[in-house]
Amino acid sequence: MIHDKKVLAVVPARGGSKGVPLKNIKLLAGKPLLAHTAHVVHQVPRIDRAVVSTDHAEIARIATENGLTYLGPRPEELSGDRIGDLPVLQHALQQAETADGCRYDIILMLQPTSPVRVPEDIDVCIDKLVADGHDAVWTVSAIDLKFHPLKVLRIHDGKLDLWDDRGHQIIARQQLEPLYYRNGICYAFTRKCLMETRTIYGKNAGACIISHPFANIDNETDFETAEKLMSSC
Repeated sequence: MIHDKKVLAVVPARGGSKGVPLKNIKLLAGKPLLAHTAHVVHQVPRIDRAVVSTDHAEIARIATENGLTYLGPRPEELSGDRIGDLPVLQHALQQAETADGCRYDIILMLQPTSPVRVPEDIDVCIDKLVADGHDAVWTVSAIDLKFHPLKVLRIHDGKLDLWDDRGHQIIARQQLEPLYYRNGICYAFTRKCLMETRTIYGKNAGACIISHPFANIDNETDFETAEKLMSSC
């Protein structure tokens, strides 16, 4: 709890990953992938409840073994690979509020596929959401300017050109505006943002820039990268 606001953490972990079967419980550094997220959750005292949202019994079992609460299966209509984050978060929030007989004010989304996070990453998101009056806060990482959209190339009809014509005006790196991408480490939302505004983008969103190394896992190679990164920390 922070300033009398109850905090719910949601760990989304469906079973239907195509790139890596049952990715969310594949072993990473000797532990199921989602166990790394559960471990960090337990180090953030301000989280009042942490739940797993899943459609898979084995994921539910492992999540429970690692201290996450399982409140029942995610509905089939929320289990496909084209389902957005919003309905999953709304469902998990409603489940938790029904089970606990309370109202949660701040909802966190902690994706298991970003296992290299520290408690401070979560704390800064919560602090920024509350102190700055945002309705959503995402952790982001800076895009290397070598991969800036104004320097991206395309091949069209066999010809090489810039993807964006504005890139022709760029001579020096200093002309490029810093840009960022979401890294999946932590998202924080107000209840109103999810349930009334009905968006994860918010109308007044903020960002926490993460500078430490991290991993975002989509495939087997990402598991190898994460393993090396965690062994060096």
